[in-house]
Amino acid sequence: MPPDLDLLAVGLLVLAGFTAGWIDAVVGGGGLVQLPALLLVPGITPVQALATNKLAGIMGTSVSALTYYRRVGPDLRTAAPMAATALLGAVGGAALASRIPEDLFTPIILVVLVAVAAWTILRPRVGAHTDLRWAGRRHHGAAALLGVTIGTYDGLLGPGTGTFLVISLVGVLGYAFLPASAIAKIVNFATNAGALIFFIPYGAVLWGLGLVVGVANLAGGYVGARMAVAKGSGFVRVVFIVVVGALIVRLGWDVLV
Repeated sequence: MPPDLDLLAVGLLVLAGFTAGWIDAVVGGGGLVQLPALLLVPGITPVQALATNKLAGIMGTSVSALTYYRRVGPDLRTAAPMAATALLGAVGGAALASRIPEDLFTPIILVVLVAVAAWTILRPRVGAHTDLRWAGRRHHGAAALLGVTIGTYDGLLGPGTGTFLVISLVGVLGYAFLPASAIAKIVNFATNAGALIFFIPYGAVLWGLGLVVGVANLAGGYVGARMAVAKGSGFVRVVFIVVVGALIVRLGWDVLV
């Protein structure tokens, strides 16, 4: 734990961790809250903040993934190949993080998010029920391709990874929002693990800080997963639109400033 942190700062970090865990558990995108909070810690470097964010994030995604598994029973035939390729992609993305400028990605991601938000709002029935577009090898191949693509993005940049997973599972594969969020938690656990495989040997993780924020993230993840399961796909869809809107504002600010 950095020595310059007072009790108020620790309390705010804990609140940020809980909020991020809740958002991640419902629809993804908790990094919008947690990563900026960590970047405000005195003396922390961006790489340390990214690595510590992954440690806290994996604690939350582990408990939310387990909660979804017990209560929703996500399709592991989709989650397994997607998580495996996402983990490999995250390792590669983390290794590339210092070599590729973020400026190349942010405007493209912003355009995609605006299109996704409009598509979701204008088609209220999307994600209400599961209607898979493919079966068998085509379905598994598409899941694996989506996994490696989003996993690479998570290791490379990271904001909104869980949201992009839900987008792909609903919009490309044809899942309803609730099972999509359940599968996304398993895959997001794998992407966090992949990034940590790269970050831990380099000593970038601040363990004390990460564990404190991670416990709060874990608690938020548990509460968020139970709420999502109880309220269903309609609730997840509403939170999804709100989080995508927040991500658009955040990335739009980055582009304009």
